[in-house]
Amino acid sequence: MRCPVCRSSDTRVLDKRDSADASTTRRRRQCGACLHRFTTYERIETSALMVVKSDQRRQEFDRDRLRRSLQLACTKRPISAETIERTVEQIEAELRARDVAEVPSSVIGDLAMEKLRQLDQVAYIRFASVYRAFADVSSFEDEVRRLIERASSNEIASQRASSR
Repeated sequence: MRCPVCRSSDTRVLDKRDSADASTTRRRRQCGACLHRFTTYERIETSALMVVKSDQRRQEFDRDRLRRSLQLACTKRPISAETIERTVEQIEAELRARDVAEVPSSVIGDLAMEKLRQLDQVAYIRFASVYRAFADVSSFEDEVRRLIERASSNEIASQRASSR
């Protein structure tokens, strides 16, 4: 593995961790020449999963594109890169568990929205505003209202369960 800074091949592994589902190995490395530290990921190569876009075009599933979308929604939020990576892994695992060759892009968007809703409500609204292409402020307000209502009903259900 070459150092991304000085291109030296003198690197060593400092730490190695497998993901919860053991589909990914994360390695923390250090360059012997410039001492730069960097992270690499090793993943099992799987068969291609095709995404069917709304205009019926097909393209290969791109986990990096999903990660970038989630990172953008989570900008300046207290969400670690590891949490985002774990979320991407969960979404991809759910898609592959369906055991189909093609999946509609809307399914990926819905899964991402659900994960973000559980993770951070501000990130959820940011993602939803792009994904659902809010046309005006009122549609944005409607989504926030639904989010608040859902949070309130979950809180009430949680209180009922804990009082039993």
